[in-house]
Amino acid sequence: MRKNNPKEATRVKRKIGIRKRMSGDAAAPRLTVFRSARHIYAQLIDDANGSTLVQACTLDKALKDALKGKKKAAAAKEIGKAVAERAKAKGITTAVFDRNGFRYHGRIAAVADGAREAGLKV
Repeated sequence: MRKNNPKEATRVKRKIGIRKRMSGDAAAPRLTVFRSARHIYAQLIDDANGSTLVQACTLDKALKDALKGKKKAAAAKEIGKAVAERAKAKGITTAVFDRNGFRYHGRIAAVADGAREAGLKV
């Protein structure tokens, strides 16, 4: 990847604008998603304390077997379900979705759909 990628720079600008308008707390943490070329990462963040409550990604050893052989969008949906299940285990039922400057489409939308299917209000 280029050192000064203009697409990444505009995504970061969008991310900063989005973050000015939203924040999460312990009752409704922020579900933030990061997408790389190969992997997807999702975490619930309590902005009041600055801490990550739960997280899941395609690199998790616990999810590695379940994701084997799945396409990227299907794996993203499973990541959303895993985050929601881990959140429910900690007593979290609602979250604020942070698309992190990415378009709400494809793998980003699949994470949100998976979390909703597993019972997390996003």
